[in-house]
Amino acid sequence: QLQLVESGGGLVQPGGSLRLSCAASGFTLDYYAIGWFRQAPGKEREGVSCISSSGGRSNYADSVKGRFTISRDNAKNTVYLQMNSLKPEDTAVYYCAAGVAFGPHPDLYDYWGQGTQVTVSS
Repeated sequence: QLQLVESGGGLVQPGGSLRLSCAASGFTLDYYAIGWFRQAPGKEREGVSCISSSGGRSNYADSVKGRFTISRDNAKNTVYLQMNSLKPEDTAVYYCAAGVAFGPHPDLYDYWGQGTQVTVSS
């Protein structure tokens, strides 16, 4: 069974950091671009960051540039999202997704995780 599982979410104070992980089971991530998306209550799902299958290309939403870093370890079949200088507006459920094509649009991705909650609050 093909599965993506996110972990690393939680409650953090403004200015704090979290590292999200996206682990795959049932398939190898080597040939897939990976995207991170988030959805806040009452808002549409938005792209946060994505990384190509080789790791050579990455893309960030303007709202997270300079604060978030995406990386991948294909040997561990895992992709990471390091989130620093977190703000209350980063509060959302974060999802990872795998797809053949690289890009920020959700329609490019075929496999989705269940999401992990990130709450930024004092």
